[in-house]
Amino acid sequence: MRISEENYQHEMLSKSDAERLAELMHALASPVRLRILSALRRGPFTVTELTDRLGVGQTTVSNHLRLLRHLSLVQGDRHGRSIFYSLFDEHVVDLLDDAVGHVGHLPRIG
Repeated sequence: MRISEENYQHEMLSKSDAERLAELMHALASPVRLRILSALRRGPFTVTELTDRLGVGQTTVSNHLRLLRHLSLVQGDRHGRSIFYSLFDEHVVDLLDDAVGHVGHLPRIG
């Protein structure tokens, strides 16, 4: 079930929509996953390329990509023996841009 943007503007989130949104927000609470999404904003990459860019292990990147795929934040396209990962759609780009913009407006803590 998709969250209806039109219904959301007029009504409170349903319990199931709130749970689904919380799962998505929880996934975005990981610095490594946010860095993966940020890297993919620049174009598709393989696990090996992401590993090199992020400086984290291949298993770590693969595990995070698995969750991001499950939540339809990224997609993988096989080309021969390689899988190239990219952002699922422009909504993910907008989500990242809005979050980064919001953080830029927050007062510094500490």
